[in-house]
Amino acid sequence: MTEQKIQQAYELARERYAAIGVDTEKVLDSMQNFHLSMHCWQADDVQGFEPREGGLTGGIQVNGNYPGKARNIDELRADILYAMSLIPGKHRLNLHEIYGEFGNKYVDRNEVTIDHFKGWLDWGKANGVKLDFNSTSFSHPKSGDLTLANPDKGIREFWIEHSKRCRAISQAIGEAQHDPCIMNTWVHDGSKDITVNRYMYRELLKDSLDQIFEQRYDMMKDCVESKVFGIGLESYTVGSNDFYTAYAAKRDMMITLDTGHFHPTESVADKVSAMLLFVPELMLHVSRPVRWDSDHVTLMDDPTLDLFSEIVRAGALNRVHYGLDYFDGTLNRIGAYVIGTRAAQKCMLRALLEPTATLREYELTGRTFQRLALLEECKVLPWNAVYDEFCRRNDVPFGETYIKAVEKYETEVTIKR
Repeated sequence: MTEQKIQQAYELARERYAAIGVDTEKVLDSMQNFHLSMHCWQADDVQGFEPREGGLTGGIQVNGNYPGKARNIDELRADILYAMSLIPGKHRLNLHEIYGEFGNKYVDRNEVTIDHFKGWLDWGKANGVKLDFNSTSFSHPKSGDLTLANPDKGIREFWIEHSKRCRAISQAIGEAQHDPCIMNTWVHDGSKDITVNRYMYRELLKDSLDQIFEQRYDMMKDCVESKVFGIGLESYTVGSNDFYTAYAAKRDMMITLDTGHFHPTESVADKVSAMLLFVPELMLHVSRPVRWDSDHVTLMDDPTLDLFSEIVRAGALNRVHYGLDYFDGTLNRIGAYVIGTRAAQKCMLRALLEPTATLREYELTGRTFQRLALLEECKVLPWNAVYDEFCRRNDVPFGETYIKAVEKYETEVTIKR
């Protein structure tokens, strides 16, 4: 399809949406300010750049061995930039601590400093990419099943120091990029089988977190993330949803909602309005669970559509931050970035194109038939023409044309690795 036809289709869509009171130009302006934090770990299957041996531990794993994954920091950066070139808008990058530049030298995690991320700061500045950050508790000799909740004081203090250093790094990143760096704290702590010391482990975790968050910073934002269970830790998770919801509410801090970290029949969308009454902001990690936290590539599916719709309906666009969190090694990794990021954008676009004011009025005046009818008709309105126009204005491939671009990069770059 030519650019002229894309524009023609958009003009028709613009008229159609105007008929129900939606200004597509305002929606497109909002989409330009919708910044997703892309996750660096999709490009190399969560390996990072520590000089270590062995695979992933700590309740997570990556399936698949599709050829061409990034083997070093230069390849990873090149892959991320190429993926970004196929996605409309401007986006952030979310780093795990293990993605520092360690120069083939072993730097233990309680010794890491901002010096190991200055290369990322230079890269971000050169490419106009803001950075976010994560502490890394998995895949380390002192990980085991328990880190911040470990009864061993020495191990616990090791991970407390690691987390404190990660917060200091996040502050330095925020200062350098003149925009707060969001740092996520997630630990895998849990138990494979029946647990009789549940209270004790959670008491230890709370104490560790209190020490970690004691220092106040002004150019980074903390968030804490729960989970149902990890692989090999199926019976008990110390940092459960109940634990972190209570902790974040008490400390007035941000909580992370990972769409894969809940029961398959549980609505993450419904949590948005409930939590925003008690915490200042939310961080999203958008993934696609298949029966459990399997971190499949994000799609424009009903749960994701519901999630973004609820954010718009709650008037919470300025209180929610958006990240991606999946790692699929069974398909082209650059393609996985593009599919997932564009899918999240499409969900947000469709949410913004909803005639929310009219729907609210129908609901408040008891016109339930009209509400349901309009919601149904919105499903078949030409939102895709608006997204194609969004791509055209950002000079990126529209429709399925990005597939050939990903294939070309694979042929010329990744398949040769």
